[in-house]
Amino acid sequence: MKFNIKNWKKYTFEFISIFIAVVSAFALNNWNDNRRDQKAETKILREMSSGLLKDIADIENNVSGHETGIKACNYWRRIINEQEKNLDTLSVYYVTLTRTFFPVQNKAGYETLKSKGLELIKNDSLRFQIISLYEYDYYVLKRLEEDSPEMQFEDKYSEEINKILSRNFQFSVNGDIENLNLPLKLTDEEKQLFSTYLWQIQINRESMINYYDGVNSKIELLRNKIEEELKQ
Repeated sequence: MKFNIKNWKKYTFEFISIFIAVVSAFALNNWNDNRRDQKAETKILREMSSGLLKDIADIENNVSGHETGIKACNYWRRIINEQEKNLDTLSVYYVTLTRTFFPVQNKAGYETLKSKGLELIKNDSLRFQIISLYEYDYYVLKRLEEDSPEMQFEDKYSEEINKILSRNFQFSVNGDIENLNLPLKLTDEEKQLFSTYLWQIQINRESMINYYDGVNSKIELLRNKIEEELKQ
């Protein structure tokens, strides 16, 4: 059988052409996928960065609220011990004494990331920080504020404190508290009980402030890392 070199060259050229076309198409498709993933990653990181800014603002607001609650504890301690005569802030410190706070977490960016796959974040260290903050720190924070019985100040203390203080209040015709009879008419048991409530409220608020501060530091570290990633 005579070997036809022309056919060999023809078939070789066609094979190489097909091979190059397939490889090129694969490379182009892979490039498009990587470009699409990079765009998606950038969009999600920007959304998360914006959400983290809002979370910082929410934390600062809640910390401020807990700090006001601690001031209210100190104010009522002074009232109990007949060391406070200024009643201008009476209503404010009565309302804020047992006010409860709830964290508002902006998780839209993270939820989008989970739906597309966490591996979309190519930086392993960044991906770990993201998962740690949203899956652990945010989860614990939400459970502490919303589910921990000790942190439900209104449910746990308001009714009991009202029973202790109600007969000492003076009300306006509109039903608003406008004054307080001083010194308070409290039995020794009521004074002891109220002082205990104030102590419990204060240490729990201080505990929440400490946890908020820790989470806030992690948020700022994560956001800085995200911003660095976006600049690359």
